[in-house]
Amino acid sequence: MYTSFDDTTLDKIVRLLKSHQSEFLSGEKLSKSLGLSRAAVWKSIKKLQSLGYKIESKQNAGYKIYPNPSLLFPWEISDGLQTDTIGGKIYYFDTIDSTQNFALELSHRPHENGSLVIAERQTQGRGRLNRRWVSPKGGIWLSILLRPNFEPSYTSLFPMLTSLALAVAIQKTLKIKTELKWPNDVTIKGDKVAGILIDASIESNKIDYLVIGVGINFKIKPSKITSQIKTGQKKYGITTLVKENQQGNPVKLVQQFLLELERYYNNVISGSISDIRKEWMKRSSTVGKNVTATTTTGIIKGKAVGIDKTGALLLSSRGKVQRVLAGDIAYKR
Repeated sequence: MYTSFDDTTLDKIVRLLKSHQSEFLSGEKLSKSLGLSRAAVWKSIKKLQSLGYKIESKQNAGYKIYPNPSLLFPWEISDGLQTDTIGGKIYYFDTIDSTQNFALELSHRPHENGSLVIAERQTQGRGRLNRRWVSPKGGIWLSILLRPNFEPSYTSLFPMLTSLALAVAIQKTLKIKTELKWPNDVTIKGDKVAGILIDASIESNKIDYLVIGVGINFKIKPSKITSQIKTGQKKYGITTLVKENQQGNPVKLVQQFLLELERYYNNVISGSISDIRKEWMKRSSTVGKNVTATTTTGIIKGKAVGIDKTGALLLSSRGKVQRVLAGDIAYKR
């Protein structure tokens, strides 16, 4: 595990090399700046190279770093992050059972707020209703711990506002237009590219914590996921943001997503919810369609006509409008 708040040599070396990116930085200067021996500097350089950094070593000149935007280390994400709260602490794992589980463990520490847990791969990733979430290398798997100071009823808004924040961030950083499928999916031409999971603890009519889990198929092979996930007899439609032969910057996407999420989060705190609903509706692939909603109490068929102030889906069925608080939505062809 690496964090954004530990005093690590690796972080310092990366920052120093980046500040001299157009030239070589001598081992002697690195050694003096960091208060380390030349041997310790060399050892750290080797470690960074093993982590994926391209660092050129040249005799009598020193070291030079080349950009690698695919590295999701804490010091990469925090460098240029514009948020005030979200991402203040970052925990990074190459492999973890579940970022959501780790964030839930962090919730027992009262001072943790806005903390981000991010991983390159999950071995036991989970989605809604404890479904398995396949999380291979190449995706972005993260969870965010928040301690909101507002009405517990607002918790139900978070699948909506989180998916909206991600859709906006994707469009701004990758120029890709996505759709939002109620309640928590981000799709491209009907195929799922990201999903949202919300865990919350509410005590004495007060939110103790909220953990937002986000899984993004950033640069993966959809076939590897679809071969492992089935719903009944039908496989999910899965896609990826960046294809194998394309370039993308996951760090910029994460930074922009955290910024958009904090903006909408602050809107909820201030009570400005109507704008979130309007923006979500503009991107929705659900509203206006005839759908089948499978809920814990049964199946409801009707036309999706909107969402209410709590994020519930409004279905017009047999002359009545029904609220669907949670469930799976299938579009009728």
